[in-house]
Amino acid sequence: MGEAATCQVVRGEGSYAGKQGLTYAAGISAESVGARGICMHMLRLPPGARARAHLHAAHETAIYVLSGRAGMWYGERLEQHLEVRAGEYLYIPAGIPHLPYNPGPDETVAVLARTDPNEQESVVLCPELDALRALDEAGGD
Repeated sequence: MGEAATCQVVRGEGSYAGKQGLTYAAGISAESVGARGICMHMLRLPPGARARAHLHAAHETAIYVLSGRAGMWYGERLEQHLEVRAGEYLYIPAGIPHLPYNPGPDETVAVLARTDPNEQESVVLCPELDALRALDEAGGD
């Protein structure tokens, strides 16, 4: 049934542009190591950066913020809001529309893990929701 799985080191030197409009440091995925149930990568979110509204169809997401802070609108109409800071974890259930952004003056660095081993397969853009949260509103405190 193919090659046997083995332990591998991924240096994280590469990057890729996600459908969400952000650039991710490539990490553990089906594409990089043949992962079957998890994807893990790093995100550097510059001040003022904002993703496109999206959801992950059938996969959960866990995030750990290493430095900085991030805001996120979420819910069916992006009606709910939260902020996560360095040292905190964030859980996003499958199927929940969300729009993350960096409201601070400093870069935000976070490690993301999903139960989808393919980096972008479960990303579903929600363009109808993007206009609900204007750039100036998302960037403000």
